[in-house]
Amino acid sequence: MMILLTGGSACGKSSYGERLCASQPGPRYYIASMKPYGIDGAEKVARHRRLRQGKGFETIERYTDLASLILPEKGCALLECICNLTANEMFDEEGNIDDPYDRVLSGVQALRKQCDTLVVITNEVGAEDGSAYDEGTREYMRILGAINLALAREADTVLELVCGIPIVRKGDLPKL
Repeated sequence: MMILLTGGSACGKSSYGERLCASQPGPRYYIASMKPYGIDGAEKVARHRRLRQGKGFETIERYTDLASLILPEKGCALLECICNLTANEMFDEEGNIDDPYDRVLSGVQALRKQCDTLVVITNEVGAEDGSAYDEGTREYMRILGAINLALAREADTVLELVCGIPIVRKGDLPKL
């Protein structure tokens, strides 16, 4: 089963996704895709680790090439998040842009085959006028939107989180 969680920034996606995985039989994997750039990035990673403490997650940091990740055994995985994974696959250290669409989707598909339940977190994009952003950011938003559409088609359940409240957009509300 694949569950896609979407919504705006700081809307409760991460905590809801963690509760979903914690309600599943183990093992539980937290696939972290955020590269901890600078002090703010390191603090965010540390905060997320503290929040997961004692919940039975094995954290696996994977910034790119999700398709080659091999989990030790089947269980529940929380992929946090498609936005970071897409950016990591799209922009190299020199600022060059490469379309990550196929790599991100094939990575999610490979991970899904290894899981009883896969919870995927992404951010809602495209709800605002992107004309104020530079060309690279607009291209990122376009590609992330296309990836989100493809993931929503493939997911068994799609939930939009609003103020921590899950709104069913496809499938059924999972039991916690």
